[in-house]
Amino acid sequence: MERLQKVLAAAGIASRRKCEEIITQGRVTVNGKPVTELGAKVDPTSDEIVVDGKKIALQQKIYLAFHKPKGVISSAKDPEGRQTVMDYMHGIKERVYPVGRLDYETEGLILLTNDGEFANLLMHPKFHVPKTYMVHTKGVPHGALLDKLRTGIELEDGMTAPAEVEYADADPDGKEAIVQITITEGRNRQVRRMFEAIRTPVVRLKRIRFGSVFLGGLQRGKYRHLTKAELAELRELAEQQSTHNVQKGD
Repeated sequence: MERLQKVLAAAGIASRRKCEEIITQGRVTVNGKPVTELGAKVDPTSDEIVVDGKKIALQQKIYLAFHKPKGVISSAKDPEGRQTVMDYMHGIKERVYPVGRLDYETEGLILLTNDGEFANLLMHPKFHVPKTYMVHTKGVPHGALLDKLRTGIELEDGMTAPAEVEYADADPDGKEAIVQITITEGRNRQVRRMFEAIRTPVVRLKRIRFGSVFLGGLQRGKYRHLTKAELAELRELAEQQSTHNVQKGD
């Protein structure tokens, strides 16, 4: 048995919060009887659930890895009419949405799913799922500056958590470098702001890993389904991080 609003959200009716409003408005019936209480539980495999006179159909849960190109919005819709990740979901009938975001100018790995609990497991701050980026910089930041990123650096919204940072490549003339950085937070434009704080501007930014999932050779603008092993590893990683952070007192 599951909560009615959870079942409705899983069926793609709306977000969990919006589904709660739909229930309290008296727009849902279960086995022919109106249900308006949020605590109501149903069996999605046997109960007939109807919203606004239409029987819901449960969606198969899917999990995707997508190589987001630069200049694409990481959301389902954009009020300015720009391209979004949804414009690349050819052949996907389910209503999926991004797990976290990459900013407009950043490319690389982003996950999409219609499983709200799974998305929350990866996005919730307490789980601290690591994400790795390749950062192309203007100029070569010296070791002392990278040490600041490793220990945490003060931004306008507070001190960052320690990051893993290492050189991937550097121009011997000091004009540019490629730095690999792994962070466990998800603040807006965080990596760009961290490098701005050490006065090394980011020229190009690409996410190559989300948790245990790697971008690999996935072509720009293409998606693939996550494997069962990747899903299991992501869940295990999030749970391990949560336990570790509880022990630290986060």
